[in-house]
Amino acid sequence: MSRAVLSVGSNLGDSLGHLQGVVATFNEWVVAVSSVYETPAWGGVEQQNFLNAVIIVDDSHADAWEWLRRAQACEEAAERTREVHWGPRTLDVDIVAVDEVRSDDPRLRLPHPYAAQRAFVLVPWLEADADARLPEGPVSQLLVSLASDEVRGVRRRPELSLLVGSP
Repeated sequence: MSRAVLSVGSNLGDSLGHLQGVVATFNEWVVAVSSVYETPAWGGVEQQNFLNAVIIVDDSHADAWEWLRRAQACEEAAERTREVHWGPRTLDVDIVAVDEVRSDDPRLRLPHPYAAQRAFVLVPWLEADADARLPEGPVSQLLVSLASDEVRGVRRRPELSLLVGSP
């Protein structure tokens, strides 16, 4: 099996619908889906809050590049544009990790180079997988090292959910 951790986020258009579209696309490979979280934008560009989640998937026929191709297809389906670095977007699907794969290729850096610094990735990932790890250490310990206001800014939205098996 090839297990991948995907971080999904949206702050333009039907954000929940965009996230649900990723779950639907990856449906046959989904192992776990976190709750939906509302998070402030990261990276210094003024914009509205994001909806974020983490999806864990397994497929014995996929490698890291196949996961990237599938993620980019989801972004294309959501009409994602890349106009402003860390700017608003209809959908962002980041490959956080694929098994123990390491890659410095600029098109696919694994594990994701900023994952250990982003509460909006770590909080939902820890919910979806209590044993989650990055090379820097267990996700539970990485969260402790982040600024407490950043971690508090990741707010679970219990009234929103992503359903596996949805069309």
